[in-house]
Amino acid sequence: MPGKIAPSMMCMRLEDMVEGLKTFEKEGIEYLHIDVMDGHFVPNMQLGVDYAKNLRALTNIPLDIHLMIENPDEKIRWFDPQPGEYVAVHYETTKHVQRVLASIRATGAKAMLALNPATPLCVLEEVLPDLDAVLIMTVNPGFAGQKMVPQSLDKIRRCKEMLVSRGYDNVEIEVDGNVSFENAVTMREAGADIFVGGSSGIFVKGMTFEESIAKFRGCIE
Repeated sequence: MPGKIAPSMMCMRLEDMVEGLKTFEKEGIEYLHIDVMDGHFVPNMQLGVDYAKNLRALTNIPLDIHLMIENPDEKIRWFDPQPGEYVAVHYETTKHVQRVLASIRATGAKAMLALNPATPLCVLEEVLPDLDAVLIMTVNPGFAGQKMVPQSLDKIRRCKEMLVSRGYDNVEIEVDGNVSFENAVTMREAGADIFVGGSSGIFVKGMTFEESIAKFRGCIE
């Protein structure tokens, strides 16, 4: 299966929003990645509930909601997840991971567990039946424009091997952080399925969205 693209909407300039979304639809973009930050789990504050709802009013592209927030148990339904959308929570943000993943699936959305660069893959072992995808952070979350943590590539490979060997090859792997054209190639070879395109992938200075998407597609197919 070809790789899928999820542009990081925190990189989208407001003045480009309407025309940009039209281009994303025309180019077959699979998801829109929404970074939600509370200033506690990560040292930044970003996109919120109204942003997600307003985005749905502008496009039919499914959302890929990345909750970098503490106690997501209480807040998932605020975002009104829709069937076909993804919702990711970080392993460290809740005491009851399985319960939170179940609550995501109860909305009809797909459940994703996010792992920071230093979070080991072993935390997946007891929740594999509860997952639709794994989000492997290839930078420490909070800000755009960071460099990829080098050992992330091996982590992607080992995650794919774990999923396949245990019969969960239907669980997708998403990668987020410095997913440049060059890095996207090696991430794809390592086993990634969904690619969050930010300032080094989709929102590249000097390139139109059509140009960056075409080049990105070539890197992940």
